[in-house]
Amino acid sequence: MLDRNRQHQIAGPGHGQALSPDLYYDGAQNYSSYGRDYSEQDEGFNPLRLLFYVVQYRWLIVMMAAAGLVAGIVVTMMQTPKYLATTQLEVLVPSAKVFQDIEVVSESSDLRAFQTAREKLKSRALAQRVVFQLGLSEKPDFLFPTPNFSLSNIFYRAFGISKSPSIEEKTPEEREKIAIGRVMKDLTVTLVTNTSLLSIAFADQNPKYASDIANQVAQSFIDQRLDQTSETSDLARQFIQEQVLQVKQKLQKSEEDLVAYAKDVGITITGDDKSLIGSNIEALNTALATAIQERLDAGRMVDQIDKGRGASLGPVLESEGLQKITDKLADLTSQYQQKLGILKPGFPEMQQLQAQIKELQRLYNNGVLTITDSLRQKYQEAQNKEADLKSKLAEMEKQQVIFNDKNIKYTILKREVDSNRSQYDNLIAKLNEVGVSSELKTQSAAIVDFATQPNNPYSPRLSINLAVALALFLALSASIIYIIELLNNTFTNPEQIEKELGLAMLGILPLVDDRELIASITDQKSGLSEAYRSLRTSLQFSGAEGAPRSLLVTSSEPSEGKSTTSFKLAQDFAALGARVLIVDGDLRKPNLHRLFGLDNTIGLSNLLTNTVRKEDLASIFRATKYPNVTVLTSGTIPPNPADLLSSPKMALIVTNLGKRFDLVIIDAPPVVGLSDAPILSRLAEGTLMVISTNQVTRKSAKTALKRLRAAGANVVGAAMSKFAVNKFDYNYAYKYMNYQYYDYGTSTPKLEGKVDDGADQPAFAKSPAFRRLVRRIRSSVGGFVDRAKSVS
Repeated sequence: MLDRNRQHQIAGPGHGQALSPDLYYDGAQNYSSYGRDYSEQDEGFNPLRLLFYVVQYRWLIVMMAAAGLVAGIVVTMMQTPKYLATTQLEVLVPSAKVFQDIEVVSESSDLRAFQTAREKLKSRALAQRVVFQLGLSEKPDFLFPTPNFSLSNIFYRAFGISKSPSIEEKTPEEREKIAIGRVMKDLTVTLVTNTSLLSIAFADQNPKYASDIANQVAQSFIDQRLDQTSETSDLARQFIQEQVLQVKQKLQKSEEDLVAYAKDVGITITGDDKSLIGSNIEALNTALATAIQERLDAGRMVDQIDKGRGASLGPVLESEGLQKITDKLADLTSQYQQKLGILKPGFPEMQQLQAQIKELQRLYNNGVLTITDSLRQKYQEAQNKEADLKSKLAEMEKQQVIFNDKNIKYTILKREVDSNRSQYDNLIAKLNEVGVSSELKTQSAAIVDFATQPNNPYSPRLSINLAVALALFLALSASIIYIIELLNNTFTNPEQIEKELGLAMLGILPLVDDRELIASITDQKSGLSEAYRSLRTSLQFSGAEGAPRSLLVTSSEPSEGKSTTSFKLAQDFAALGARVLIVDGDLRKPNLHRLFGLDNTIGLSNLLTNTVRKEDLASIFRATKYPNVTVLTSGTIPPNPADLLSSPKMALIVTNLGKRFDLVIIDAPPVVGLSDAPILSRLAEGTLMVISTNQVTRKSAKTALKRLRAAGANVVGAAMSKFAVNKFDYNYAYKYMNYQYYDYGTSTPKLEGKVDDGADQPAFAKSPAFRRLVRRIRSSVGGFVDRAKSVS
């Protein structure tokens, strides 16, 4: 039973004779908000959705994977086996200089040496040398090998058939060209990282050719380098000898010019390449520095003498004669002082001592005077010497200026002589080194590891071919799935409706065959009946006050199940004890009277046009065999349905019917192409959209929803019809749609749609999988046509 508080409104004056007064409405219509408002949200990467796609297209993926494995095997069979042999060659970079003027051997030059060696190993000249050494131009199986990739290889490998090549049709030059091209094409040279080793690899259909050619390439490279070194040494020696003769003549000529110029201008050069004037100036500077120092030392002593401190000078103190006089004077003075305490100064002995002291004092003073006079004389001599040296130095400097003017050309000539002599010495040293190196054949490379004959081919590899083919075909299957999903713009699962339309999913109605539709609706234990009861429950909880008092059921396009949904919802709500009125609002192609087994003589259109008598007014609302279910059929089909539905009388009828019944369900026509459904949606408290699976396009559904909302409709949610719950991918994604649970042990077919009985169809056409494939192809083609129309 629907339990909700009703808000009764006072009826106003009537507008027609055929209507009872309680059908009129005199107040504003109030709408309540039902359902949830889903806003479209961007979803990131969803691994679960990816898993759903894998499960949904599992057979396509399996077939593409199987095709990829078969393709990998076929490609492997079409390839000719090839053998690979590898030789390790060490490049020896010289650590010492060949010539004295080459002094830097850097890491970058080493890398250049390795790269140069690699390019030489891949050169045409070396390939020609290998062909000549091994006689490859005369071997037919090498010149004309089996194609590396050909369809005929399958028969060759399966039955052992091989063609015998012929070389008589080719000239020797052509055979040599072919052999050289083969060697260069299949030869690979790589530098082993962080080593001085080069890896020489050669691939061929014959394992012996692979190992022989790899080893011969390394050996020919060494021989080629030795021949080049010997030839270069001979050419270098001849060139250097010619240069030595030329430089020797230039050296003799420059020396003669230097000597002649020095003789003409009178330049005298000492043994250390210095002029005599320069040497004299250097000596004068040294002597002048010494004289200045002596003059300064003597000047300090004279200054001490002038200040009366001559006795304290070093020469005075160091004089032995004065030192003796000083000692003797000190001794007599000491005796005099000792005797002075006993004898008087006038005593003869004392007078004698005094005379001796005075004499010694006089001698000492004379000695000091002599020394100081000699120091003064020395100071004067030092001054004179310094003046003489300065005068001489000034004279020599004038001569040096004159000499420098003459020495400019002499220096130029001297530099030329030195340059020629240096070139001559270097060329002589190089000639000696080249003479020695020409007798020595130093290897610039050495074979570290010889190639051995391979036992197993390295190509083709079945595992790699299978992996690549499998990856390519899986990528192709992903592209096909993406294109199918791109073309299929219908709704396949409820999440798409919620995401694309932003509507709450109120119910999911399983797919039932038309032949079993009535039985499924009648059977309360069927999956379809359980789905409609679930939809009824969702509608009861769609708003704060329960289910809407008036519910409009519509769809985007025809044949989506809206009439069946209205019919079944009326029964389910009536089963709860609610008084339900179901109104057939489709005045163009009515269908409800057929579902209830009633005639459509009079109905809604007659009520709107006042073509029904007042005494027949009550008979318009017909009771059905279902308890609490009343039907208002569409009536006579009018020429202007939209005008009738948009009239004020229709609004009054809906409002007043809502007062008399607990629930009014209006079965409206489709939205797309008609204005009837948007008009009726304004009159109902809630609107339910029925959206069929894999039938209606997303653009059509969006347009219908947009029109409804533009008209002011309160769309409470959507019901997804014709949902194939017996599909494995859907069962996996929607576990709550369990097929056995809906069935209560009974098989669940389809909901709506015309299906033949299949009596005259072949066995594969009766398969559910085949039918689903046909339905998906039709949906994809229809979606592509709709997309093309929308673009155009």
